[in-house]
Amino acid sequence: MTHAVPAVPPAGSADPPSWITWRLLPSRVVAMCIVELQKIRHDRTELYTRAIQPALWLLIFGETFSRLRAIPTGKVPYLDYLAPGILAQSTLFIAIFYGIQIIWDRDAGVLAKLLVTPTPRAALITGKAFAAGMRSLTQAVAILLLSVILGVTLTLNPLRWLGVIAIVMLGTAFFSCLSMTIAGVAMSRDRLMGIGQAITMPLFFGSNALYPIGLMPSWLRAISYINPLSYEVDALRHLLIGTPGNLLLDFGVLLVAAAAGIAAASALLGRLVR
Repeated sequence: MTHAVPAVPPAGSADPPSWITWRLLPSRVVAMCIVELQKIRHDRTELYTRAIQPALWLLIFGETFSRLRAIPTGKVPYLDYLAPGILAQSTLFIAIFYGIQIIWDRDAGVLAKLLVTPTPRAALITGKAFAAGMRSLTQAVAILLLSVILGVTLTLNPLRWLGVIAIVMLGTAFFSCLSMTIAGVAMSRDRLMGIGQAITMPLFFGSNALYPIGLMPSWLRAISYINPLSYEVDALRHLLIGTPGNLLLDFGVLLVAAAAGIAAASALLGRLVR
């Protein structure tokens, strides 16, 4: 009886063990973040233009409803109440169309080259997700400076500011992964833009960014409870202006949501190059 001899791959052609590639995951995530952030350095126009809409929300909607006193927010001035919601809104608006970057990379042939490297797909997605978070932080600075100019009282506690950075990064990571997941399904920029525009405002208005959850009808309240944006807003309000909140719950929900988003986007990433 003859026994088949297993084929031995040529020297140098074997893939490195999986434990090696996963050990390199943090460095590859950082590398992806640096690559994405270099795009901002070369073209800052997007940051300036995307800051206009949140500024208008604060200047027009915030100032007007502060005078009308139409939305009860207890002892917290409405403009103070609104500022963290607009900060979360700005991160949503940046992240929800971030999947277009993946489609551009595919069309340029960059994505196919990245996928044949030993870099885990989760590292590629995580790097892009947290690069989107860095973009959001640069815009958050402008929004918070405008809030201070308008008289919003923000915390001076440095530990709370570190919490704000973590929450913004996690919230942006989830919504950018949601966008990249949609890109893996839609497969084209036009479809992605259409789906992104269709879900952006429902996510925003279905959260507590503009008004307390207690004022919502029961069906909208149910949506708000499963909307990660609500937990991001709740955490930012607690950290920035000191409103009551469950920071541990908010952080946990965003962490789980970001992890699930990375897993979903990673699973669909290969569809873009088939």
